[in-house]
Amino acid sequence: MSRKVIQVNKNPVYENGMVATVFGKDTEFYGDLSFSKSLQINGFFEGEIIAKGFMVVGEGAVVKANIKAKSVVISGTVYGNIEADSKLEIMPSGKLYGNIRTAKLKIADGVVFEGNCEMIKEQKRADLPKKKGEAEAIDA
Repeated sequence: MSRKVIQVNKNPVYENGMVATVFGKDTEFYGDLSFSKSLQINGFFEGEIIAKGFMVVGEGAVVKANIKAKSVVISGTVYGNIEADSKLEIMPSGKLYGNIRTAKLKIADGVVFEGNCEMIKEQKRADLPKKKGEAEAIDA
């Protein structure tokens, strides 16, 4: 007896996991955007992006924004600075016109990058500032 595999969600899957939300190619978004899981932009975005999760700029997409996220993958065009706490990956079709701050950087052949790059230490959970009232673990 053969097993059928049913794909419920057609969102793309990357090294970081499945993309939770996708802005389609016909989408235009202006303003400030913040999210905690993951997002892929395939259309046009202008504003500011702050994310706790990872984001993808799809092939053909144009993003005019400063981006702060855990991880970023660029296949489209970005005009703005990027701060990726964990990793920034620029695919062969990617174009970045802005500065980079990241712990890990992967740039494919054929990429257009105009800007400066600063390598930072990856923030681990223990390195993050404690919230008010959060107890500190003590090793015995």
